[in-house]
Amino acid sequence: MAKLSPQQIAANLKLPGWEYKNNALVKRFQFESFMKALDFINHVGEVAEAADHHPDIYVNYSRVTFSCSTHSEGGVTEKDLSLAENIENLYGREGSWKPAT
Repeated sequence: MAKLSPQQIAANLKLPGWEYKNNALVKRFQFESFMKALDFINHVGEVAEAADHHPDIYVNYSRVTFSCSTHSEGGVTEKDLSLAENIENLYGREGSWKPAT
């Protein structure tokens, strides 16, 4: 899968709060607690594993930053746009993460 140009990324990245920086799509999410952050990470892990494409994940208590990049291509590909969209859809456009029961 080919690396996208910054112009292609700008034209296709329509997700709230996601940024293109350091050759990756990046967004920080805020949760009510550390445990809710971990629960969300586990759910993202399931989605990422199913897609066989995994984000870099940084955890700082109740803040989680996802960084999506296709390392083998040296930057952002369609896989990363799709993964970012899946993460955003899982979180919910309103920022109201409700873990599955």
